[in-house]
Amino acid sequence: MIKHDKKTGIITINTKNTTYQMQADTHGILLHLYYGRKIHFDASHTIQYADRGFSGNPYDLGSDRTYSLDALPLEYPFYGEGDYRNPALIIKNEKDGSLGLDLRVSDIEISKGKYSLKGLPASYGAENEAETLSVTLKDSITGLTVRLLYGVFEGYDVITRAVKLTNEGTAPLTIKKAASAALDFLYGDYRLISFYGRHAMERNLCDSLISHGRLSIGSNRGTSSHQYNPFVILADSGTNEDFGGCIGVHLMYSGSFEISAEKDQYDQTRLVAGLSGICGELDWLLQPGEDFDTPEVILTYSKDGLTHLSHNTHSFINNCVIRGSFKDKRRPILINNWEATYFDFDGERLINIAKDAKNLGIELFVLDDGWFGKREDDNTGLGDWKVNTGKLGMTLGELSRRINELGLSFGLWFEPEAVSEDSDMYRAHPEYCLRIPSRPPVRARYQLMLDFARQEVVDFVYEMLVDIFDNANISYMKWDMNRSLSDFYSDALSKDRQGEVSHRYVLGVYDLLERLIKRYPDMLIEGCSGGGGRFDAGMLYYTPQVWCSDNTDAIDRLFIQYGTSFGYPISAVGSHVSAVPNHQTGRTTPFNTRGIVAMSGTFGYELDPAKLTDEEREALKTQIERFKKDYDLIRHGDYYRLTSPYSDKELCAWMFVSKDKKTAVINAVSLNNHGNPVFKYINPKGLIPDAVYHIEESDEAYPGDALMYAGLPLPYALGEYEGIQWHLNLT
Repeated sequence: MIKHDKKTGIITINTKNTTYQMQADTHGILLHLYYGRKIHFDASHTIQYADRGFSGNPYDLGSDRTYSLDALPLEYPFYGEGDYRNPALIIKNEKDGSLGLDLRVSDIEISKGKYSLKGLPASYGAENEAETLSVTLKDSITGLTVRLLYGVFEGYDVITRAVKLTNEGTAPLTIKKAASAALDFLYGDYRLISFYGRHAMERNLCDSLISHGRLSIGSNRGTSSHQYNPFVILADSGTNEDFGGCIGVHLMYSGSFEISAEKDQYDQTRLVAGLSGICGELDWLLQPGEDFDTPEVILTYSKDGLTHLSHNTHSFINNCVIRGSFKDKRRPILINNWEATYFDFDGERLINIAKDAKNLGIELFVLDDGWFGKREDDNTGLGDWKVNTGKLGMTLGELSRRINELGLSFGLWFEPEAVSEDSDMYRAHPEYCLRIPSRPPVRARYQLMLDFARQEVVDFVYEMLVDIFDNANISYMKWDMNRSLSDFYSDALSKDRQGEVSHRYVLGVYDLLERLIKRYPDMLIEGCSGGGGRFDAGMLYYTPQVWCSDNTDAIDRLFIQYGTSFGYPISAVGSHVSAVPNHQTGRTTPFNTRGIVAMSGTFGYELDPAKLTDEEREALKTQIERFKKDYDLIRHGDYYRLTSPYSDKELCAWMFVSKDKKTAVINAVSLNNHGNPVFKYINPKGLIPDAVYHIEESDEAYPGDALMYAGLPLPYALGEYEGIQWHLNLT
C-alpha cells in the first residue's frame, strides 16, 4: 500500500509487516526517512540540521549552512551537489565534460500492478498483488530525468527498486555509475552478511561489522561470479536466526556488480547496490532521447531474524521471479553422465546407462559435454554445435528417441557463450570473440568468449541451438559457462562506447535465453557457470534452477548449500548424489548421507549405475521413493537452519516444515567423529508447541514444545559423516 501526502511530501510504503518512508522536502530533495518494522506515523522528526564543518550547502539555499547533502539521509544519492559519500549516480555532461548533478523531485505517480524493465529480468505481480511507485527527479542543466521505480508486494513483505534514466537534454551524457538502490540510516551499528567463495566452494558465509570506511563486495568478471554473490544482508548488531532486524538485498543481475556499505563521519550508514564500479566506470553513452534501465533490487525486511528473512526471499523468488511450466511442476529426477564417462562414450554406452537408470526409478537422462564437433577434451571443438554422429554412432534424434522409448526424458549440455580456437566456428568467425585489437587474448580453459554484446553473434548462436533442438526430442538444457570474461572490447561498438561491453554482454545472454524460452516453453533449463558462478536472482528469472556447485562432495555441499539457503529457495538448488571417492575432494561419504544432502535441492545422480553395489542400488531406489513422497514438503515447506557448520564443528542440521505445520523432515550429518563421544542434541523449529508429533523412524511421539525447547537427542556415536533423517507427523 502506497500513500503520498502532498502537504508534507512524505511517501509511505506499507507491506504486511514493514514500512518504507521517504520525503520530498521543501527544496525538492528526496530524503530517506525509514525502512523497518511497520510503523503508523511519519518519521520526519528524526531529521536534524546543524552547521557541519567542511560539508557544503546547495547554492539556492543562500546563507543556510545547516542544510547539507553531505549529512542528510538521501533516497538516491548523486554526485555533484556536496555529498562526499558513495554516490548511486555519476553522470558526465559531454557538452562540457563536467560531472555535476542537482536532482530535484518533479513528479510522483502511484499505479496498480508491477513495472517491467526493458531487456532485463524483473519480478512480476498482478494488479491485485503489486503496486508501482514512480518518483521522477530532474536535473535542469543536463535535462537528465531519473525515474525511481518501486514495486510493492504487500503480502510478501517485499519492495523492489530499479531506476530508469532518460536523456531529455540536447547533448550526450555518459553514465559513469548507475546503482539500482541506496539505503541511508541515521544511526545504528550494522553488520554486512555476504557470501564469498571460489570455483567448487561457493557462497561461504562472511559476517562483517560495518565500521568507518567502505566495505565493498562485487565482481568485475562479467558474471555475478563464484567469488561474491549479489545477495547480502544488512543486519542489526545483535541479529541471529530467530531475533533481530535485518534487510535482505538481492541484486537481480548476472553480470559484474558492486554492493558497498560504509559508516560515515557522522556514524550514519549507507548501502549502495548496482552495476559494478570496481573496475572503473560504466561509461554508457546516453544520447538525447535515449533510456537506460538499471537492474532490479529486491528488498525485504525481517524483525524476527535471519530465518524469517530467508522465508520471505524463498517465497518471493519461487512465486514472483521464477517463471514457466516448471515453476510449480516437480522437476524430473535426473542422471547426468559426466562423472560416469567424461568424454569417453558412444551412443550405446549412453543407452546402457539410461537403461540402468530407468530400472532404478530415474526419470531424465542428461548427456553432458563431448557430443558435438571434435570434442574429445576441453581444449577443442567448443562452438561447433553440430552433432558428432561418428562418435555417437547415430544422430541425436535417434539417441533421444531410443532413450525416450526406455521411458526417460532426454536432456543436453551446452556452453553457448564460449568458443575454442581449435574449432570450425572460430576459424570462420574470429571476429565473433571478445578481443582487444593488437593484443593477444586472455585464455581460460583454453577457450575464448563470444561477443554477446553483438546482436549478430547472439543471432548466430540462437540459430545453431534451434537447429539442434528442432531435430531431437530435448526436454532439458543444461546451460553452462566455464570462465570469467576478460578482453572487454567489441568490434561492433565505437571506441567511445567500449565501456558498455560488459553490460551489453549480459543483455545478450538474457536475450538469447528469453528467445529460447518462448520457442520451447516446456523445456526445463538449468543454469550453470562452472557450477555456482552465476547463481543469482537474475538467472532464476530464465532458469528455474541453477547447478549449485561443481563440487558434489556431500560434506563440502553442507557448507555451500547452507550459505545458499539464506537468499535462495531449495527449489533453485541443483544438487546430485555422486560416486565416491568424490571426484573433487577424494572424500568417501556414506550413500545415505549423499542422498540426504542432495534431497535438499532438485535431486539427481552423477554416477555410473553399473558400478553400484546391490545394496547401493536398493538404497538409490529408496531415496527416489522418499524424495517423491517428501517433494511437496521440501518444495513448499519452510526451511530452517538448525545449526551452522561454521560454528558447530560436530554437526550440521536443517529441517523442512509444512505450511500447516502438520509434517516435517529433520536432516542431520555428523561432521566429526571422536572416541568416547558426547551426546549431541538439536532443537527443531517451526512446530506447533502444544501438538504431539510422531517420529516415523523411531516410532516415538513428543510434544512440539518438548522437541523445540528441551531438544531432540541424536543417536549415540554417529559414525564419521553419517547422516540421519527423521519424518515428523502430527498425531
